[in-house]
Amino acid sequence: MSKMNTEEVISAVNEAMVEEFELDPSILSHEANFIDDLELDSLDSVDLIATMDRTFGIHCPEQEARQLKTMADMYSFIEKLVNT
Repeated sequence: MSKMNTEEVISAVNEAMVEEFELDPSILSHEANFIDDLELDSLDSVDLIATMDRTFGIHCPEQEARQLKTMADMYSFIEKLVNT
């Protein structure tokens, strides 16, 4: 995948989250916490990693991905992976 700017990453992540987890796009703010705000559980975290792998054609290291807590964490993590 070619390099992406921050806005492109945010847009693609949000689109994938809405599609995979049937979330309302309006709740996908930078501050949104996966557990508290988006109501994703530990099983969803596996799906989340797989979704990002598929969406971006990358491999998300599971140990690192499990440390992510908010959408902002996810945006930064994915941006780093697609741009290195």
